[in-house]
Amino acid sequence: MATEEQDEELAGVLTGVGPRLRALRHQRGTTLAQLSETTGISLSTLSRLESGRRRPTLELLLPLARAHRVPLDELVGAPETGDPRVRPRPFVRHGTTYVPLTRNLGGLHAFKQILPAVDGPPPVPEMGVHEGYEWLYVLSGRLRLLLGAHDLVLGPGEAAEFDTRTPHAFVNAGPQPAEFLSLFGPQGERIHVRARPTAATPTASSEGRP
Repeated sequence: MATEEQDEELAGVLTGVGPRLRALRHQRGTTLAQLSETTGISLSTLSRLESGRRRPTLELLLPLARAHRVPLDELVGAPETGDPRVRPRPFVRHGTTYVPLTRNLGGLHAFKQILPAVDGPPPVPEMGVHEGYEWLYVLSGRLRLLLGAHDLVLGPGEAAEFDTRTPHAFVNAGPQPAEFLSLFGPQGERIHVRARPTAATPTASSEGRP
């Protein structure tokens, strides 16, 4: 019989499936109708899966993994930690899915964050402040970063770093889920870059600093 902790762990993993399915479909430019024809899963079921209103099952996830050509564990957002017995649990906070990539209690913390697609005008988030320093990198979608007096929109491959004592907030700035990596140091640790590209091979990045 499953324990309460195991039930909570399963619920946390399944919570991130919907946003991940939607992000994969948008990345491949596939419509729900096309995915339904490929997998044999009804349009209504696919829509409810992506919105989190339908609990994913193995019978549904297997054909979706084949259609998207990804391993099954990628659909459930279970990142490797170096120990195959240990998988950090995704969780949802204020509508954002967080996938922990580190387990350390001190020092830098790494997360993959997924902001769901928003129907209609995006809400204006309330900016917050706290001790620390953050570095983020956009994987897919468009991320709006409000940082003090700055208002930045970052796309895939763009990065930003900032002191979290500066008022800041994140919001999805596009029609599809926004995924980004976030490295955060609660004591203000900064990222130390040991190698940088030469002038001949610049990278797209955005920085916000007070």
